[in-house]
Amino acid sequence: MKSRSAPSAPSAGGQNVNKVASAVHLRFDIQASSLPAAAKASLLALRDQRITKTGVIVIKAQEHRTFEKNREAALLRLAQLIRMAIRPLKKRRPTRPGRAAVERRMDGKTRRGKLKALRQKVSF
Repeated sequence: MKSRSAPSAPSAGGQNVNKVASAVHLRFDIQASSLPAAAKASLLALRDQRITKTGVIVIKAQEHRTFEKNREAALLRLAQLIRMAIRPLKKRRPTRPGRAAVERRMDGKTRRGKLKALRQKVSF
C-alpha cells in the first residue's frame, strides 16, 4: 500500500511548478514610465513590499502552468496596483455620536458613580 504525501506546491500548478520554469518576474520602472506625475508620486508613496527603493515594481507570478498565463496574471496585478494607487481617497467626514448614544453613555457613568459611592465608608 502506497502512502500519499501532500503536494509540495500548494498552488494551482501543483507539482508541475517544481518541474517547469514557467514563473514570470515582471519589472516596472515607475520613473521611466509614461504615467502622469501624480500617479508616479502616489505609486512611490505606497508602502508595498513589491516596490524597491529605486522605484521599480517587481511582481512574481507562478500560479499557472504556462508562461503566458503567468505573464497575463502579472500584468493584471500591475494594472490593479496602479489603479489602486491613482484612485482618489475619500475625504473623511467627521461624525458625532447621536443623542441616544450620548444618553446611554451618561447613564452608564451615573450608574458606575453610584456603585462606587456605595463602596465609601459610611459616616454616622
